[in-house]
Amino acid sequence: MSAPLHLDPDLIEAAAHAAAWPFEEARKLVARLERRPKHEVLFETGYGPSGLPHIGTFGEVARTSMVRHAFRVLTKDAVPTRLIAFSDDMDGLRKVPENVPNRAMLAGHLNQPLTRVPDPFGTHDSFGAHNNAELRRFLDAFGFDYEFRSATACYRSGAFDEALMRVAERYDAVMAIMLPSLRAERSASYSPFLPLHPVTGEVMQVVIDAVHADKGTLAWRDPKTGEAYETPITGGHAKLQWKPDWAMRWVALGIDYEMAGKDLIDSVKLSGQIARALGGEPPEGFNYELFLDEKGQKISKSKGNGLTIDDWLAYGTPESLSLFMYNKPREAKRLFFDVIPRHVDEVLNFSERYAGQDAKLRLGNPVWHIHAGNPPAPERIGEGAEGGAKGGVSFAMLLNLVAVANAEEPGVLWGFIRRYAADVGPDTHPGLDRLVGHALAYFRDFVRPAKSYRAPSPEERAALEDLSASLAEHDGSTDPEGLQAVVYEVGRRHFPDLSGKGKSPDGRPGVSQAWFTTIYNVLFGEARGPRFGSFVALYGVAETRALIAKALSGDLLAEHAAFKADRAAKSA
Repeated sequence: MSAPLHLDPDLIEAAAHAAAWPFEEARKLVARLERRPKHEVLFETGYGPSGLPHIGTFGEVARTSMVRHAFRVLTKDAVPTRLIAFSDDMDGLRKVPENVPNRAMLAGHLNQPLTRVPDPFGTHDSFGAHNNAELRRFLDAFGFDYEFRSATACYRSGAFDEALMRVAERYDAVMAIMLPSLRAERSASYSPFLPLHPVTGEVMQVVIDAVHADKGTLAWRDPKTGEAYETPITGGHAKLQWKPDWAMRWVALGIDYEMAGKDLIDSVKLSGQIARALGGEPPEGFNYELFLDEKGQKISKSKGNGLTIDDWLAYGTPESLSLFMYNKPREAKRLFFDVIPRHVDEVLNFSERYAGQDAKLRLGNPVWHIHAGNPPAPERIGEGAEGGAKGGVSFAMLLNLVAVANAEEPGVLWGFIRRYAADVGPDTHPGLDRLVGHALAYFRDFVRPAKSYRAPSPEERAALEDLSASLAEHDGSTDPEGLQAVVYEVGRRHFPDLSGKGKSPDGRPGVSQAWFTTIYNVLFGEARGPRFGSFVALYGVAETRALIAKALSGDLLAEHAAFKADRAAKSA
């Protein structure tokens, strides 16, 4: 049972009209309860363990949990809720995944239930058990409140027996729904029931000669030997094809809400019709868009062509992954390593805004949904020249600091950070310490190989020389605003914005974006970069001037050329 909610009246009142998509979904459930009163509401997420769990599986659980929390807020937590994470681990292994070891061994166990296929990793009793454990491991790591259910356990324990008998009793109605959706060849041999072979244990896709609803058995023949069998429908001796299985599960467990990918829209409709034919009501839910890999292809757990949970967490925070799942669930999104830094910093920005927002804005802030209504306070760092907070250190800032400092160890970055704010460290700011580790890893594996420095033009060289000389007058300063003012003054002199836009309060022209592009291209080898005054405050005035000198001398270009040549040689 989930922990009780503690909500203030303003927030509860604002929730009634909150526009965030989890609230839109939760209102469907409120209306459902008005139509069909229940003593508790059940949420479900489904997973097919024929391959390793991927990030899309996490996304479904994360999003469903957000809807569940919004529902609890709307109902003032008056209706108990549960989330069931269901594994279809009784399915037969139809093909060998591409991203697992011992593939030849697996090929010898095709059509066996996943919980009878040996574990290619050698750590569990079966391939299904291994993948179920992986699923639970990462769900537990994120602190999700859920109940795990195994299809194998449900079928064998008799938990589905009553619903299975109902399928047998209403066999014709189920067939009338399924057959129009099938090709002629498939419809000629289709049955919603799949018997398990009593000798080989395989999940058999065979013609069913007769369904004896009165006896609860299936009559069928082995297509290889011709031997006739009569198999019990109940007790785990048979299972259902996946669309009738989905519907049967909704009815047997009483599921009220389940999401599905956009590719399953037609399947959801068919399963909903079957659920009604069985005397139940299909759950509420919506169809989310699919994740795409770096080439724009659908992520597949059998191909392993997407990020894993561990991939993301090697370079970004758990909250950034949750933000990725929260944002625009009905839009297809490219899921690759280059989306991580932006989401890390967006979470930090949303966290900074949260404390100053009213109830309405808080309910639209992603961190409220990511942290189930209780987002932690952001870590504060030091004080500025006027006594106010200097603000946090962004992930983008850390990546650039790693680059110019040639840092490979966290201690190097902490040296710069402590000079900026002497009272911080890994013990006082564990969140920042994690960001430091992520920045080192991400820079090493992705940023440095992609950098592209260039030499400055004569005009750019003159501006950078002016910037170095102007910064010299502020040696030792850690005031980001004051240093940013210096950057702007130099920019006005060399790269004024003559469009008339962005004028300062005293009527002086603004600064052209070309000035900042110059800084990022020449000093960082990037198209974009951090707020430069804040960077100088963190990195140091003397160090920034040395960086400018290194760029103007051509040493930055030479160093990166040597790095790329060495990398190419190692690859060859």
